Amino acid sequence: MTVTAQMARFAAVGVVNTATYYGCYLLLLNPLPYVAAHVAAFALSMTGSFFLNCRFTYRTRPTWRKFLLFPLTNAANFVITTGGVYLLVDVAGLGSRYAPLVAAAAAIPITFVVSRAIMLRPDADRLPASTS
Repeated sequence: MTVTAQMARFAAVGVVNTATYYGCYLLLLNPLPYVAAHVAAFALSMTGSFFLNCRFTYRTRPTWRKFLLFPLTNAANFVITTGGVYLLVDVAGLGSRYAPLVAAAAAIPITFVVSRAIMLRPDADRLPASTS
């Protein structure tokens, strides 16, 4: 599969992931402060994103190793979106309902690059055949 096809599939998964995140965020916004709602919604949507990216974007088998490394793909995303949500709400005065959507746009390219590197990395348990 070409990188362009992967980027298109990554974008489609991103739309689903963003909708999942935003739905969870809105559900949690009333009982929790906005930052706590953001963190919880982010964790839930990241789990779904892992499985969608394995099967649909990169067509690779999900493994525990990839699952445990997958949060690295979202570490930059998390920092950018969390900082962005804070800046947009507390500094710029944007409403807490819409700030996460604006902040998420800045993190997409970084997330794709890191995600692709982790998902397409060969599994450590598969050693190359011996040439001797």
